[in-house]
Amino acid sequence: MAAVQQLLVSPSPAPASVPSQRITSQSAESGSMDVDGSAGNDPVMIDSGLMKGAPQTGDARIVVIVYGQGQDSVVSVFAEVLGKPVKLKQHFKDVDREDEGFVIGLPLGDAKHDVEERDQQLLVAINAHCLMAKSRTFFISTTFPDVHAALPNLDILTVGADAVEIRVDLLREPKGDGAFSDIPSLSYVGQQVMLLRQRTELPIIFTTRCTNENGKFPMDKPDLYYEYLYRAVQWGVEYIDVELWLPEHIRKKLYEKRGNSRIMSAFHDFSGTFKWPSQYAQDVFVKSKQYADIVKMIAIINDHNENFELEYFRSKIKAEYPDAPPLSAVNMGEIGQFSRTLNTVFSPITHPLLPIIAAPGQMSTAEINGALALLGQLPKKYFYGISSAAARNIAPRAPFYEKCFNELGLPHQFAVVERQHNNPAGIQAWCNQRDFGGAYLDPGLSYQTIMRHNPWFATLQNGKGPILSEAAQGIGIIDTIVVKPAASGLNATPPSQYDGTLPPGGQPGLTSNTSLVFDNASWRGILSTLTRDLAPSAYFDRTAVVLALTADDAAPVFFALKALKMSKIYTVGFRTPSTLARNAPPIEQFISMESLQRARSVADNRAPFVIISALGRGKSNIVGMLLRVFGEADPEASSNTKKVFLNLAEAASHQKNDPVAVAEQSGFTAYDAADVAAFTTVESLRLLVGQNVPYSFVRLASGRNLF
Repeated sequence: MAAVQQLLVSPSPAPASVPSQRITSQSAESGSMDVDGSAGNDPVMIDSGLMKGAPQTGDARIVVIVYGQGQDSVVSVFAEVLGKPVKLKQHFKDVDREDEGFVIGLPLGDAKHDVEERDQQLLVAINAHCLMAKSRTFFISTTFPDVHAALPNLDILTVGADAVEIRVDLLREPKGDGAFSDIPSLSYVGQQVMLLRQRTELPIIFTTRCTNENGKFPMDKPDLYYEYLYRAVQWGVEYIDVELWLPEHIRKKLYEKRGNSRIMSAFHDFSGTFKWPSQYAQDVFVKSKQYADIVKMIAIINDHNENFELEYFRSKIKAEYPDAPPLSAVNMGEIGQFSRTLNTVFSPITHPLLPIIAAPGQMSTAEINGALALLGQLPKKYFYGISSAAARNIAPRAPFYEKCFNELGLPHQFAVVERQHNNPAGIQAWCNQRDFGGAYLDPGLSYQTIMRHNPWFATLQNGKGPILSEAAQGIGIIDTIVVKPAASGLNATPPSQYDGTLPPGGQPGLTSNTSLVFDNASWRGILSTLTRDLAPSAYFDRTAVVLALTADDAAPVFFALKALKMSKIYTVGFRTPSTLARNAPPIEQFISMESLQRARSVADNRAPFVIISALGRGKSNIVGMLLRVFGEADPEASSNTKKVFLNLAEAASHQKNDPVAVAEQSGFTAYDAADVAAFTTVESLRLLVGQNVPYSFVRLASGRNLF
């Protein structure tokens, strides 16, 4: 313990408070709102809403839930969790102090008109309607007769996808005599779904496509569809594809009993006579939206101009039915491929490694991105990894970005630039260029350090400075700079120009219709690593030990542990400033043997459950000592859920006191910095380019496969 006490030479500098400038609502024309938070934000992105905007302990404001058409029941779900009664109102202006103690529900169509004028001191708004928070979403269909065949390439197949579809009608269940069942049994389908669930973090779309719509499920037994589709709801599948031809009582019943699943109403026309400007097309949409969270309409066309007719139909539907579910509409065949580049809601994609294409004319993510680039809809941007030499040696992230950009077919250019370790000046030169796309900082820097050494950032938004995400505010460390396009207007003025040296090929001046968002992705990397093999509930009300040399190193860890609702954190090697302690569970510093005993004598006989170290190789003996002290008495006889060790420092695999090896010997499940770097890369890519890349692909791109 004396060695531990030697780390406490001086208190770590406190992260100074950062200005509270959060991302607020978008234009009402978009039909969606980024209010104070989002319930799950985007169901396509599984972990997007774990902490952002959710009312935290001690937040006494009125909770307001904004819900979409037919989704008012979600308000009761929030109210039940919070233990409060429900009130339904129309506008934000209707909410006053008499509503304290209630959960208020507001319909999206009315709420969006006065969202800007809401009293943020009185209420916290959560958008439960935000289905399509991303500007463009894709899903890929696994057209394999057995999901096992997809697993070796699943990490590559799902690059750029926001969901993965399982075509139940294409599954072939062996009967044992060399033949296959005409319809796979529910038990076989369940095995296939669970197998897919275990190997991808993406949401699943459950589809039973009928013979008339290019599938193999028979149409003479509609009740069979209900049996399979409702079972998928019971399995917790995120999206249920319900074909429009099914009898109304079946579609209605599935919609009413969908629980947390989302219903995709599917309409396909292979006749070649379907016309988007017709009244029939509008009638199909109206019929579809009755029992749907997403409406999907797909047709075969004969002339290229029909792609433009579809776009007119899309805009007409948006204007005449502003509160309707999102519309996903494309044309099939080679002639219809142009429409696939214009559709932004759940575009079906394929991949060269799939055995068959699910529908004529499907394109891969790379092909769609390439087409968008040629059409000028995806202009080339410059992205940077602003790093220090030491950080690049720990877990180099640059190869991940380059391979991911290539696999996604993005036209952007990525470059790694190195800054001096103690001199963060010059970051503004990389950001203040017309084609700047975004950057990650490795390691991250405090908000005050960036602003002090890079005064140009303060000139953004007419002197308001960059926008701060909630994570950036709570942690105080910035590791991701995101470009956020904003609505242009007559009053928009360009930021003051910076006269420093510009990067090669860069053009001076960030355009006036953009702003920069300072964010932190590393806490998500830590959180995703800790929950890779365990559910978040495994950490609830447990204790943790965090070892670091500075509070800055520990800040993202604290934010992640708070999201996991851990009850207490013991610290070693640094003192926690009050500004950081506000965004963390209760904290106690290890200063003596008594502290160590208290950590072991709490009600939880497995405390502390988590040990996280950011100490380098020179301090590995201290980490090893604590791992042995808090390790399992008999690792072989330990419970199924082992304690967790996370090493955020450089690996020391060839050293005697390698913390990961010591942790595994002491009965811990151990993760290293490469795991966190991969998950952080996944989150950074989502923030910077709006594309999903699976963790397993990032690990594969780094030369180390997960499985």
